[in-house]
Amino acid sequence: MQRYLLRRFLFSLFAIWATATLTFFFIRALPGDPVTTMVGNEGDPANIEKIKNRLGLNRPIPVQYFFYLKSIVKLDFGDSIYLRLPVIDQIKTAIPRSLSLAFVSFVIAILIGIPAGIISATRRYSIWDHGATLIAFLGLAMPGFWLGVLLILVFGVWLGLLPVFGYMPLFDKDGVHFWAWFSRLILPAIATGTGSAAILARQTRSAMLETLSQDYIRTAYAKGLQEHVVIWRHAFRNSLIPVITVMGIILALLLNGVVIIEVVFAINGLGRLLVNSILGRDYPIVQGVILLTAVLFILANFIVDILYAFVNPRIRYTD
Repeated sequence: MQRYLLRRFLFSLFAIWATATLTFFFIRALPGDPVTTMVGNEGDPANIEKIKNRLGLNRPIPVQYFFYLKSIVKLDFGDSIYLRLPVIDQIKTAIPRSLSLAFVSFVIAILIGIPAGIISATRRYSIWDHGATLIAFLGLAMPGFWLGVLLILVFGVWLGLLPVFGYMPLFDKDGVHFWAWFSRLILPAIATGTGSAAILARQTRSAMLETLSQDYIRTAYAKGLQEHVVIWRHAFRNSLIPVITVMGIILALLLNGVVIIEVVFAINGLGRLLVNSILGRDYPIVQGVILLTAVLFILANFIVDILYAFVNPRIRYTD
């Protein structure tokens, strides 16, 4: 087990390095540069060179890459080219918003997807199964941004029940603001989590149907065990491996893929920060945000691998 964890840790370090390297070279391969984007094509060439020299952009690419890796080791992502503020401060401001949205979306996906999949599997070919299947297909077919706009119109404009734009911190110096925080996240979380709930429902149904066809399930029913005991203790528990795998993928995607929803609901999270930085060729912010999201993605998959052994004691990672 220890050697397996060590291998995964070393592989994670390699993946982080590869992500940082690819990001560094790809962002510089894009047409244009941050100084030209900032001052325009008609700017004074002498002034442009002066700015490039101050930012270190006139150095050879290998030299820039060396200093970039050196700064990563020190956990120093540099300063934003435009704002001239530390990148880490920009990320600290944006990450609670993205993490909050991803967390609420993930909870919604679990609360809807898993029960729907279980009901669909245990009531196979019934009206419940057909209804859950139809809703799952609708959830997969609806674009998140379209559902977000619809939710804004219904709950924000027509009914006026919920705020639809911006973000309120859960904690600040004045205390806890749960409702203000939650009320601004519930609509974008529904828009984001609906598709994930549909995927989770289909995977749960498939895994449960395979488990329910096993001999030990029929034996459990033959022994006279109650249905809820068979379903939850025997069928669902033994169906968790593929479900947890999908949950890990969904969580990683939610952490890295809420860009459009953040734009629709005016939430200045990591996704919106990344898009604006790419358009402005703000290299330090782009590199910092992509590196952070890669770390979150790798961490989510690492946790899923560890959970396998806890969910199913038969799984053991050998040395």
